[in-house]
Amino acid sequence: MAARPAAGRRAVEVLLETELPGAEGRRLVLVDAVWAGSDEEREFTVQVDGGTRRVRVTDQDSPLGIADAWRRHLADTGEDGDGVLVVTGSVPADQLGWDLRGHAVRRRPLAVERADIVKQLFGAGDLDTRMVRETWLLDALLEAEPPGGWPRTGSVLTRDRAVRALLAARVGLGDAADDSLDLDADTLFDWSRTPAGPRRFAELPQQERAGLTTWLDQVAGPAAPTLLALAADGRGADALPLGALASAALACPAAADAGFALGTLFGESLRSFDALTPYAAAATGVLTRWIAQAEAGGPSGADARARVLAVLEQADRLAETARLTGLLTGDRLLPSGYRARLRTLATTLDARPAAAEAALRDLADHQLTRLHAESTERARTAVRLLRWLDTPLPPLESAGQSVRRHMESTGWVDLATGILAEGDTSRDGTVGEAYHRLIGRVRDRRRQLDERFAQSLATWVESASQQAPNGALLIEDVLTEAAAPLAREGGRPLILVLDGMSADVAAELAAGLDRRDWTEIVPTAPTGRRPGRLAAVAMLPTVTRISRASLLAGTATEGGQDVERAGFTAFWKKRRRAARLFHKGSYEGAAGHRLAPELLGALQDDDTVVGVVVNTIDDALADGRENGRARWGTADIARLADLLDAARGAGRPVLLVSDHGHVLDRSPREAGPTPADGVEGARWRTGPAQPGEVELAGPRVRAGNGRITAAWRDDLRYTSRQAGYHGGASLAEVTVPVLAFVPSGSELPSGWTALPAENTAPAWWRGGGTAEPPQPAPVPRGRDTRKQQPPQSEGLFPQPGHGTLGERTVRSKPYETQREFVRNAPGNTAVAAALDALLEAGGKLSPAAVAAAAQSATGRSERNPQRFVTMLERLLNIDGYPVLQLVESGRTVHLDRELLRQQFTEGTQA
Repeated sequence: MAARPAAGRRAVEVLLETELPGAEGRRLVLVDAVWAGSDEEREFTVQVDGGTRRVRVTDQDSPLGIADAWRRHLADTGEDGDGVLVVTGSVPADQLGWDLRGHAVRRRPLAVERADIVKQLFGAGDLDTRMVRETWLLDALLEAEPPGGWPRTGSVLTRDRAVRALLAARVGLGDAADDSLDLDADTLFDWSRTPAGPRRFAELPQQERAGLTTWLDQVAGPAAPTLLALAADGRGADALPLGALASAALACPAAADAGFALGTLFGESLRSFDALTPYAAAATGVLTRWIAQAEAGGPSGADARARVLAVLEQADRLAETARLTGLLTGDRLLPSGYRARLRTLATTLDARPAAAEAALRDLADHQLTRLHAESTERARTAVRLLRWLDTPLPPLESAGQSVRRHMESTGWVDLATGILAEGDTSRDGTVGEAYHRLIGRVRDRRRQLDERFAQSLATWVESASQQAPNGALLIEDVLTEAAAPLAREGGRPLILVLDGMSADVAAELAAGLDRRDWTEIVPTAPTGRRPGRLAAVAMLPTVTRISRASLLAGTATEGGQDVERAGFTAFWKKRRRAARLFHKGSYEGAAGHRLAPELLGALQDDDTVVGVVVNTIDDALADGRENGRARWGTADIARLADLLDAARGAGRPVLLVSDHGHVLDRSPREAGPTPADGVEGARWRTGPAQPGEVELAGPRVRAGNGRITAAWRDDLRYTSRQAGYHGGASLAEVTVPVLAFVPSGSELPSGWTALPAENTAPAWWRGGGTAEPPQPAPVPRGRDTRKQQPPQSEGLFPQPGHGTLGERTVRSKPYETQREFVRNAPGNTAVAAALDALLEAGGKLSPAAVAAAAQSATGRSERNPQRFVTMLERLLNIDGYPVLQLVESGRTVHLDRELLRQQFTEGTQA
């Protein structure tokens, strides 16, 4: 016998809302169905014809029962009442007397047609024929109707629309009012991590769970059944971690053993091992997309990163419970795989770089590399230091050569050491100890260089002076050699003196400047020589009162702020320029102002050269900045970002210079000062030199009656502990960085050239080889009468050879035709060199590097890199095809090699 239909409260409500308006006052409703509601739902109200009717439901299985229930209802509500009695049961109509049937609506038991009711609930004119046979779906739709009702669907309620609405109402998957949402694997796995969704699914009747699973299998893919089985088993939160684990297990060498362990983790939720592969693939796809979102950055990226790591860490915990961890160490997705690769790299740091390079490539191949950016960067930094250790020590050099080399290479060693000294975020003891040993080897080698430098410095200071600098740029000549050239032709430089900025800090600050805002420039080098950053030799001892005063006065002197202001003004007065120098307290604005109005006014004055002294670095070291933190970004230095923005707004070039560098305190906590006689400062004194010290005497020494003893070892100090020190004779303290920048898009000053960001770091840092970078020519000085040696190093870019793709492009007919329409187009040699440099770099370079390639080939300065790139776009982008374009908000020039070939050289002879 077929099962009798069931009617719950909602089915009865819809039946009454349909039948009572035309019932001519009848209050008895016979329903041919079994009551499926609860006892608490037997009394309720319905809205009929704008009024409220009270309803009572009773079950009766005989004509006498129905008659008795009706009499009691009339006795309770009265003959004229409006209460409605609904009788459910299974009494056939022919067994009811005519007197009873006369009181009933339609005079017979009413059938409950689920399909008709569902149509009414959705406001549909018709129903998908497949739904008529799916009683589980119809019953679920009747039971799950949301408080505001089902959304109106129009003419036909399709099965897909009905199931989507049911999923949203029942388990919170999707949106009942929006059937355009893709219910794909991403959505399903995301839902599995919600706190209530999987629990609500587990509470559904078994038939409804089966129906929803079948539909989602067809719509969301073959991962759906396994995922929903896990949800039904109360393990929805583990659905995605288990998918990641399945992916790792299936790909590992011992897949059979791993598969057995997986079976215990999935339990009965896994119908067959054949279901593992599509499930793992779907989970991996979701996680890969989440990783891409995390790598994109921003608030949504941070949320995606947290999601990914939470899922994968849970996968690792599940692997540990199943004793799978040891089998999955090579996985590219699990955090344990990343940590295993990191530990492997750490074991290679005691040997030559080759093994470490391979381990670094293996680490970079892991999918979490960019999500663990700090840890990855420290690993990369460790390999950089290993490369540097593998380079031969340079020959004994003069003081000037050593300072320039420190600016170009050794200072980057100090930066890398500082980064590594901060420790790895993984807090892995094996990794930390490997880094500690590597730092020890680096410091030993750095001390060799400092000792050799101290020896050459002692010889150099005996005779070096402004009249005979002996091949070095002196700190008192920085204004003459760097600031004054920027002030020619009406230039108005802003001279920023960052007290205590050493070469490593300068490298970090320069790298952090947005190349969309600033272009770094350096003096044009002789043909065939690599242009490089300037570096000066500080006055001795390397203390502020002596070095900064000499820098700002443009002559050897000493004193405080009054001496600096007077000397600065006098220097520029000789060059017929007004000047203003602002010290700490005079350039910072009062409440409501970022910068002092007086400073902003001076920056807007076309005739005034402005200088600002910023003490943040020196003060932080003296005040004990925690652990002498190595990283210094623009935001770490008070008002530096504001000063740079103000200079850019005023169209001023900026000269970023120091007065001396510093060494950081890396001694053990319990270490005290070195006992010594004649102590005058943290790193210098008078008296005979001891190990780790050097005696310095000559015109460059401005204290101790022209003779001092200075520490060159970085771990020597004579005073109480600070975060860092200066006054000594190490490379880091004596080297004065001199960096110049112009607002991007502006003309480069005459005699200067753009310094590509790609060429600021040494080769061992970039990973392009282990050779030290070629040395730039010393700054030309009219007063230095010694004959300069001809340049020995090769140029920045190789000269384009005959037959290169760049050469063939500029000789092609389409290019010659296009060139006729571009006014003031650069020469063919410059264009070919720029194209070949881009092609050699894989199609991407900064605008400055592209312009530098052209300049290297022609010897003609490209004074506006952005404009040069714009000219290339006009020459190459025929008919709107993007052969060459600026990307990444103007920071990068991108060349499409295939489009270049198709547009200009296809069909020509190579």
